[in-house]
Amino acid sequence: MSDAPPQPPAGGWEPRDPTVQEPGGTDPAPAPAEGRSPDRPGRPDRSGTPPPGQEAGSGRHAPRSGPGTPPDEDPDPGRTPDPDPDTGQDPAPGGHPTGRRGPDDRTTPTARRHPTSRPAPRKGPTGPNESTGPDRPDQRNEHHSHSGPDRPNTPKGRKRRRRTGWRRALPTWRMLLGGLLLLVLLLGGGFLAGYHLIEIPPPNAAATAQANVYLYADGSPLAQGGQVNRESVPLERVPRPFRQAVLAAEDRDFHTEPGVDPGALLRASWNTLTGKGTQGGSTITQQYVKNYYLGQERTVTRKVKEFFIAIKLDRATSKDEILEGYLNTSYYGRNAYGAQAAAQAYFGKDVQDLDTAEGAYLASLLNAPSAYDVGARPANRPRALARWNYVLDAMVQEGWLSRPDRDALEFPAVLPSHPTAGLAGQRGYAVQAVNSFLARHGVLTEKALAAGGYRITTTLRKDRVDAFAEAVKAQVLDRLDPQNNPTDQYVRVGGASIEPSTGKIVALYGGVDYTRQYVNNATRRDYQVGSTFKPFVLAAAVAQGAATQRGERITPNTVYDGTNKRPVQGWTGAAYAPANEDDASYGGIPLHTATDRSVNAVYAQLAVDVGPENVRRTAVALGLPADTPDLTASPSIALGPATASVLDMAEAYATLANHGKRGLYSLVEKVERIDPAGDRELPLPAAGSGTRQAVSRAAADTTTAVLRGVVEGGTGTAARAVGRPAAGKTGTAEDDKAAWFAGYTPDLATVVALMGQDPKTGAQKPLYGAMGLARVNGGGAPAEVWAHYTGTALDGTPARDFDLELPKGAEIKKKDERGTEESAEEEAGERTEEAGAEDATGAAPGDRPHPAEGPQAPQGPQPPPGTTAPARPATTDTLVIE
Repeated sequence: MSDAPPQPPAGGWEPRDPTVQEPGGTDPAPAPAEGRSPDRPGRPDRSGTPPPGQEAGSGRHAPRSGPGTPPDEDPDPGRTPDPDPDTGQDPAPGGHPTGRRGPDDRTTPTARRHPTSRPAPRKGPTGPNESTGPDRPDQRNEHHSHSGPDRPNTPKGRKRRRRTGWRRALPTWRMLLGGLLLLVLLLGGGFLAGYHLIEIPPPNAAATAQANVYLYADGSPLAQGGQVNRESVPLERVPRPFRQAVLAAEDRDFHTEPGVDPGALLRASWNTLTGKGTQGGSTITQQYVKNYYLGQERTVTRKVKEFFIAIKLDRATSKDEILEGYLNTSYYGRNAYGAQAAAQAYFGKDVQDLDTAEGAYLASLLNAPSAYDVGARPANRPRALARWNYVLDAMVQEGWLSRPDRDALEFPAVLPSHPTAGLAGQRGYAVQAVNSFLARHGVLTEKALAAGGYRITTTLRKDRVDAFAEAVKAQVLDRLDPQNNPTDQYVRVGGASIEPSTGKIVALYGGVDYTRQYVNNATRRDYQVGSTFKPFVLAAAVAQGAATQRGERITPNTVYDGTNKRPVQGWTGAAYAPANEDDASYGGIPLHTATDRSVNAVYAQLAVDVGPENVRRTAVALGLPADTPDLTASPSIALGPATASVLDMAEAYATLANHGKRGLYSLVEKVERIDPAGDRELPLPAAGSGTRQAVSRAAADTTTAVLRGVVEGGTGTAARAVGRPAAGKTGTAEDDKAAWFAGYTPDLATVVALMGQDPKTGAQKPLYGAMGLARVNGGGAPAEVWAHYTGTALDGTPARDFDLELPKGAEIKKKDERGTEESAEEEAGERTEEAGAEDATGAAPGDRPHPAEGPQAPQGPQPPPGTTAPARPATTDTLVIE
């Protein structure tokens, strides 16, 4: 038998079925070799003996011999195996690139030997696959190969050294590169997630909250209402030098760089970590996002949101819009939010009026307001000056300011810092009255006013408001001594002043201080108006053409019975017999004289003659609200139990001064919604609009003519100190709990009231003993305040007389030196309204004829018999009472 290996048939070996066992033996799975780890196949034991079936030092299995050699072995033993197409390595024997034996790599029984024994040499000539010559592939790299079949052979000269010692703790370059790539992936993924998940939120409430700005008629500041002192303005109102100063101080590359600056963020973080101080590193866009959309908390979450919102906002909004929002939301100190509030706080002017030096100072404040406020702390001046110079030099560097102009600038004069006035003094009363007016006329709701953001120009004049306060101080407050006189602590003062021709309310006095006395004495409706109501009864009598109980037309010269506690006649209700002041009786007295002396008995009867309901309607037509408390149609209405406000009474008296014409009496000139996109004016009824004839001119002018006598020789003579023609009426509430004076000139109608109120309980108190006086009545302090204020308010204006048109018979008759009235129409023995009443001269009832007896013979020259006396032409002139 030949030892030559069998030759394959012409068509190649037929594949062997692994399920068919070869004859002559079994094919058990080989057991792990001794000295080889089960999980590390092909690894030699420590003795260096290769595992069975593997040649020493080769890491490769020896070829199987004999006729049992499977047909998948190389049929051409002299051919070098082709590289593996997938790995590029020479395939291991048996067709497995890894050198592992497959399920078909079974050994014959003769090949299974002791692990330490070498395989027996095959008989016969050695085949090409078993040659030991230099061309054997197994021997070329056998000295450089690893001992296991799991690892490829390492090329010569590139044997890897094992890392030992401390080097094992250092990362390899592969680890660093992998970590860097992982970091880039994480950052990129986080950026994409943040950009898509974080949306631009609605603005926070604090950023949009604004104060209501209240202005005097001339545009000067009156007050600000609301928790935030802010007034947003459009960018075009902010001077360009101011804008450039802000950019120079905060973000010079604002117009050319994106909304975020990563370099600045890293630089700020590095400075913070290295102890060089905490720095923001935020652009103007980021600061605006923080102010307008987020908050001031210092958290990582807020910073992340700020970053992404700034990116989106920079893409969705123009630079000018962002800058405008930033200027309106930034804090400048002194409780001033926004450029407009800052301009008022530091320089007392509007933002559009700032010059370059002032704008640079405000820009300096953005960095640290308290550190650069020289008005609050003069010691801050060196630091503020350095910051101011820094801003201006930056403007020069950016080409926004020339060097000569910069050198010519001087540090601006900053207003001293004062505590926030808020609504102290008269401001709070004015704001309260204005808000009430707007809500009552449907211009703004209380909720809208509370939200703020409105600029409200009032009709109030600062000079007249100040004049009113000065008059009250001089005539009342300076005369009080609450420490030694307990009654003085009860004194309250209210006042209101209106221009009759325009309907504008030009002054209010609500109390000593809104923060000390919250109730507005100018608008409260809880004190009786007293005898200041009587002119409304007279106006109603003339307007209605009313007659006495005897059928005589009522004129200022009509004689009434002024007996104290005289019961009224013609009233079907309960008996009513009012007392006169100090229980004085006047007997028969002309109506105009009864007005001068404020005779209650006469006016109670006059109200019955006119009709209490007619009186009530006339009062409402003149200006009193229809729902005024205690405005009841009864004889007592004439004595003023109604509790109208001082402002209500001023409106009614202004109607009389305006010849009976009444329009809208207004406190507000203009209302604007503050909007950076452009202020929007709200529709508002104008002062004087809807003018109508509330009462006839004859009625109003007749009343004015009578009220002039009150000032010239009646209970209101203290008002003569005004030094110009005036008309007015005094009034005292029941139990002297209030004292009033209501009066007017052709140019100004004003009402003043003193009220008694317990400061602890709020209960109404009599004013007996106040200011050291036994009694306080309308002809005292109220008339004195009226004269003081009116004289000051009209100072410098020409004095005008009343232009009155009186009906026939309404001329007030003069009195001669004997105290009797002179009139061409006067009939001798003119009777009083009721028989038996004492006449004005004190004559007994028997001295005058009874009405049935006919009148006495007329006095003076008579026309010839058979002729008729010529009719006296009607006149429109008034006779001055002397």
